[in-house]
Amino acid sequence: MAKEHLQVLSALDAAKTQWYHFTAIVVAGMGFFTDAYDLFCISLVTKLLGRIYYHVDGSLTPGSLPPHISASVNGVAFCGTLSGQLFFGWLGDRLGRKKVYGMTLLLMVICSIGSGLSFGHKSSSVIATLCFFRFWLGFGIGGDYPLSATIMSEYANKKTRGAFIAAVFAMQGFGILAGGMVAIIISAVFKSRFPAPAYAVDPSGSTVPEADYVWRIILMVGALPAALTYYWRMKMPETARYTALVAKNAKQAASDMSKVLQVEIQAEQAKIERFAADKNHTFGLFSKQFLHRHGLHLLGTTTTWFLLDIAFYSQNLFQKDIFSAIGWIPKGFTMNALEEVFKIARAQTLIALCGTVPGYWFTVALIDVIGRFGIQLLGFLMMTVFMLGLAIPYSHWTTPGNHIGFIVMYAFTFFFANFGPNSTTFIVPAEIFPARLRSTCHGISAAAGKLGAIIGSFGFLYLAQNPNPKLADHGYPAGIGVRNSLFILAGCNVIGFLCTFMVPESKGRSLEEISGEAEEGEKV
Repeated sequence: MAKEHLQVLSALDAAKTQWYHFTAIVVAGMGFFTDAYDLFCISLVTKLLGRIYYHVDGSLTPGSLPPHISASVNGVAFCGTLSGQLFFGWLGDRLGRKKVYGMTLLLMVICSIGSGLSFGHKSSSVIATLCFFRFWLGFGIGGDYPLSATIMSEYANKKTRGAFIAAVFAMQGFGILAGGMVAIIISAVFKSRFPAPAYAVDPSGSTVPEADYVWRIILMVGALPAALTYYWRMKMPETARYTALVAKNAKQAASDMSKVLQVEIQAEQAKIERFAADKNHTFGLFSKQFLHRHGLHLLGTTTTWFLLDIAFYSQNLFQKDIFSAIGWIPKGFTMNALEEVFKIARAQTLIALCGTVPGYWFTVALIDVIGRFGIQLLGFLMMTVFMLGLAIPYSHWTTPGNHIGFIVMYAFTFFFANFGPNSTTFIVPAEIFPARLRSTCHGISAAAGKLGAIIGSFGFLYLAQNPNPKLADHGYPAGIGVRNSLFILAGCNVIGFLCTFMVPESKGRSLEEISGEAEEGEKV
């Protein structure tokens, strides 16, 4: 097919950066902004939920979520995300990217609002309702992963494709940052309007009744950016690569891209029919041909994303516990409920501002210069170095006066996660598989990552507990401690570094050349 490559695909590959590229980045990126906000804002309010719904009269410490409840609240959205990635990834290849794209956003808006409206007279009914809506919220978020990545990769030119996909994913950093800032503002307003004593002074009075509105508002704000971009998402035309190579409608593909690129493009239906007749372009996911051509690639994308997310999510979801362990956030009994939300949010916002957001945009700037492979190797290597730098002298970092050094090291692990495998594992699966399987394979890779996130978030709850049962959090068995947990996470990064060698470099090549949809040995 290389010698008679479709004009519409050649035009997309060679197109200069235009306004429609930025429109696509914003429309797809706002989905990821919402994804990150919704997934990570729950970590800001779990301690507040414990104080409100699991207060124990006479206890010396504030109420906290029981282990199984905490695991459910933190992990149920990930279970939904994993399911959504597989389902919508498959559906995106069957029905088309555009038809499915609006469904995911609508689901996210409805369930963000539903999460905040969780109802019931007892704690069990409130938590059950919250978990129900967060599962389906995750289901919608899951669909956004393969669809946004695939749409952006199929719209982009081959010169700056990596930067465009990375820019969509980088909106996740702003989503995390926005979650912290919203929590800071809401908690500060309520704290000022409804002052309360510390828990040690008045256990019951430290959590004002109005605190129940705080976590609800924080969760519901996540619906706003998704709702605002729904119209524009529905206005986007189907990608030319899906329309031409999967739907086999050359005329529609040429018509859509003529409007987008503002150039005249020929339909070339005869080339599409010759392409469709070639058996090398019709094999399925479970065929020997796929196993031979892409089996190792799929193994590489799934294992690297799986290992990365074990380390990334275990730190991100439970950073408030790490901050408490090193004394950067005061003990719960020294604060009232709203003050605790404020200080947890402030800590997360600082990490997002210093480590998370810059890492994403370093990737945007350099991915088409250094390449995906180099950035992923560098990221895994530096994450290993900094996690060992935290773990080996852990007693030093927890000594009063050394907390700032710990925060700096911790921020660098996030920087190199985002200027590294957290970005590249999202980008590469959208580039290296055939158009008819691209969304499905990205969904499978992303689902493997979310399985790692589930293991990281659930496992870290227990693993990071103090080895002394008396010092472990209420309701939790003794664990191996934060220090030993960091050693395990560093080990995951080492294995991720090695698994990267199964993934090909895709910098500067057309999607058809990378996936084998162009004839072997010929440049597109």
